[in-house]
Amino acid sequence: MSQWPGKYVIGLTGNIATGKSVVRKMLEHLGAFGIDADGLSHQAMGKGGPAYAQVVQTFGQFILGEDEQVDRQALGNIVFASSKALAKLEVIIHPIVRQAVNILAARAKHPVIVIEAIKLLEGDLAALCDSVWVVNVPEELQVARLMQKRGMTIEQARLRIAAQSPQAEKLAKATVVVQNTGSFEETWSQVQGAWNKLVPTAQKRRVEEAEAAPKAAATPRTGAAPAVTIRKGKPADAAAIASFINQTAKSSLTRADIMALFGQKAFVLAQVNDALGALAGWQVENLVTRVDDFHLLNNVPPDVVIQPMLDTIESASQELQSEAAFVFVPPDLGNGAKGVFAGAGYEPIMAESISITAWREAVKESQPPGTMALFKKLREDRVLRPV
Repeated sequence: MSQWPGKYVIGLTGNIATGKSVVRKMLEHLGAFGIDADGLSHQAMGKGGPAYAQVVQTFGQFILGEDEQVDRQALGNIVFASSKALAKLEVIIHPIVRQAVNILAARAKHPVIVIEAIKLLEGDLAALCDSVWVVNVPEELQVARLMQKRGMTIEQARLRIAAQSPQAEKLAKATVVVQNTGSFEETWSQVQGAWNKLVPTAQKRRVEEAEAAPKAAATPRTGAAPAVTIRKGKPADAAAIASFINQTAKSSLTRADIMALFGQKAFVLAQVNDALGALAGWQVENLVTRVDDFHLLNNVPPDVVIQPMLDTIESASQELQSEAAFVFVPPDLGNGAKGVFAGAGYEPIMAESISITAWREAVKESQPPGTMALFKKLREDRVLRPV
């Protein structure tokens, strides 16, 4: 059993480009609290982070970019070409990440925790887990994904894969193997089946009770104002979500497209007089909330839906221990909507003006073209405190 009483802990691993983060998102949809240990390691190396000075001292100033941030590609070229260099980096990073994982898991309210870590089995994290789930794809698919999504050459991709412990060793220690070679729905079916089989009844019941509990942000309105209900979007809503976005954004998304997006984000739906009137697509990654989809029907008053949607996202974000929230909206947003965001504490911000590395990178990674970023701090204390 895990060291956190009353919590069932899933250790999630698999080599690079197997799709671990997609499976973690699926487990989060089912009610787990997700911890991305690899993301925490990146934060730890950010300028001012607890590992920054030691990493620079160990590997030299030439791993820094013009902004004095650690250039992860430059550092990767060193450590993935030398097992000794990689071991030196891990000695610096792993204790910091282990401490951060403990902080997050200990204060999480969720009865199920999933820790995603590529080095789960090589370090001491596996000893904290009740079961080990390994995500698997053929090596050729790993290579193809690294070339397509990360712009690597075939040589760079094979070097990254070769630098990791063999996938076969991970599979040999797995409680669950998730084959991630097919569609989202095929992978989702495997994850749901393993969840139903392995997660103890007591923890699943607590998840179900939390899901069924009324949400403070779901504010029914009386009188002449429309009745508004805020709810969490589910994969079963995929067709309706696609249709709504196509209607508001003149796009051509399919149900399959939305199902794939469920591997990256969650959706909050605003039912206005029993019809879908607004929706937001959002995620928490590296303790930062990003709302990168926001769609509203022209005939729906912004003050009716925006505040309760933000309340719902912020409440869920705080349960996920998010430190900051960014909402990306069109620059021509009406004055009514701008006023609601401002009243909720969201201020316009430019990525270049953000001093905290993880927050700045979140904006650069997530902000859709042609949108402006709105920012709100959600908590004062940070897990990886600056030094």
